Amino acid sequence: MTDYLAAAMAMLGPAQNRHADPVAWDRLHAELGIQLPRDYRILVDAFAPIQINGHLYLSHPSTERWNLGQDIRGKIQAWSDVPWDDLDLDADEDPRRLLGLDELSFGTRNGLWPIASTDRGETIFLLAGTNAPRLLVNYDETWAEHRMSFAEWLYRYLVGEDMSGPNSAAFYPGPVQLRRLPMSADERPEPWYGPDRGM
Repeated sequence: MTDYLAAAMAMLGPAQNRHADPVAWDRLHAELGIQLPRDYRILVDAFAPIQINGHLYLSHPSTERWNLGQDIRGKIQAWSDVPWDDLDLDADEDPRRLLGLDELSFGTRNGLWPIASTDRGETIFLLAGTNAPRLLVNYDETWAEHRMSFAEWLYRYLVGEDMSGPNSAAFYPGPVQLRRLPMSADERPEPWYGPDRGM
């Protein structure tokens, strides 16, 4: 069985752990009322705040800029304001049908939690309140469910699988590109690359 956390880390390269802070995670979990998954926390601590392969953004709970808590709260508010009952949605556009829910909630104990996003308009949600890991991804008005950990989702995303729905792959051959997100208005971080992965 594949250890997807180890496989994803192997593609990204040595952990940076520039902002790792267990107290920041404790504060965030207390504020949210849920525990974010261990594999997700390890990846965020290792690299975030970061842009991966030019599209995927991960924020961190201990930084002032690109703060994970602020990002989650802002997206919860935006998604909670969507008038789902007033929209004329096809089956693949309505996450309630995909999940078999009468109601859709964001930022609740059993609701959806936005934990990552891309500059292509994708939002990756953790479905809280389930025993097995479940992710839901919104992309271009469609939704895709993945019954897998965030580490497995990330690994499959980086190897070019359609992880946001049909024809959604964002595959780039060669090493994975990583770029730190700027911590000030005048900072322009240069990208670096993970190890060769034979792709």
